[in-house]
Amino acid sequence: QVQLVESGGGLVQAGGSLRLSCAASGRTFGDSTMGWFRRAPGKEREFVATISWNGASTYYADSVKGRFTISRVNAKNTMYLQMNSLKPEDTAVYHCAARHDYRDTYHYTGPLDYGYWGQGTQVTVSS
Repeated sequence: QVQLVESGGGLVQAGGSLRLSCAASGRTFGDSTMGWFRRAPGKEREFVATISWNGASTYYADSVKGRFTISRVNAKNTMYLQMNSLKPEDTAVYHCAARHDYRDTYHYTGPLDYGYWGQGTQVTVSS
């Protein structure tokens, strides 16, 4: 059974930092594109960042560029999202996702591009 499990969410003040983790099990995603999405209350799921299979290529939403960093350690089958300078508008449930591809280098930003999803972790940023 393939599982993606997020952790690291919580409550933080504006300007603070959090590091999210996404641990995969059931299959190896070392050759797959992975990404982070978020859903704020009353809003559609929103692309945050994506990373290529080897970590060499990353792409970010304009709203988080320069503040968030996506990374991965394939030996641990784990992906990360370092979030700095957090703002109240970053409050959302953050989901990690993975594609069923092989060493693709395209930057996939649509939710329908991803076939595997985690349950999400809540991030709340207070003002």
